[in-house]
Amino acid sequence: MRLGNLAGRAHLLRGNTAIDIAKASGGAFGPEHGDLFARWKEFLEWSATARTDIAVPYRIEDLRAPVPRPRQVFAVGLNYAEHAAETGLSAGGAPSVFTKFADSLTGPHGRIVLSGPSVDWEVELVVVIAREARHIAEEDAWAYVAGLTAGQDFSDRDVQMSGTPPQFSLGKSYPGFGPIGPALVTPDEIDLAVPTRLRCWVNDELVQDGHTGQMILPVGALIERISAVCTLYPGDLVFTGIPAGVGMGRTPPRYLAAGDVVRTRIDGIGEMRHTFVSGGAE
Repeated sequence: MRLGNLAGRAHLLRGNTAIDIAKASGGAFGPEHGDLFARWKEFLEWSATARTDIAVPYRIEDLRAPVPRPRQVFAVGLNYAEHAAETGLSAGGAPSVFTKFADSLTGPHGRIVLSGPSVDWEVELVVVIAREARHIAEEDAWAYVAGLTAGQDFSDRDVQMSGTPPQFSLGKSYPGFGPIGPALVTPDEIDLAVPTRLRCWVNDELVQDGHTGQMILPVGALIERISAVCTLYPGDLVFTGIPAGVGMGRTPPRYLAAGDVVRTRIDGIGEMRHTFVSGGAE
């Protein structure tokens, strides 16, 4: 099942058509995505038999963030060894966990305002939590996952690395710095036994190309570690880390400039496209 967001309303996406969930269910499920996560098991059962006669065509460019208002957003740093190496930082052991504030979230297409001269790209697989999770064992973790989506952890490196010690969250939370999409895809739609490929292009130049088999800690282990400290709630997001190829890891470092177009793709989930504009641009 693929869950999308059109005009702020939850839709089932079937090919190039969309089904308004509130209308198709006769009001049994509301238009808000949070309503669906609160009754996720029931909603999944209903979605398999949803009426399709009211499906309408939609434009990819009109999709918004498939999880517009999560209660919590977790992000994991240095979860791919080659990325850790390119930054000169050590990885392994306990995951480096921070937050992207929810106000940074945006949809899979659009324009993003540059915060400064050191904005970097970071393609990530994002996990969406289905039900309340606390002290969850790794082997049970996928039962708590509603779905997967593509994400970008855009980062203002100057802000991220300022302070002693550096703190990550503010530099990663400017408006638009947390795009997700184009849809939430349930795990049954993806072969989890095969590593999922993640790619990022800047102006059609492939800059990141990795796969989830390169993760130091897989999804289940991340959920186990995080839920040992924090309660995870329905609709929460977990950005799971990035493969190598970021701008700060290059010699000399390379960052985004006005006019740059960033394209993000995760196989089985879909593609996002964002254009960066200078500060003050509308």
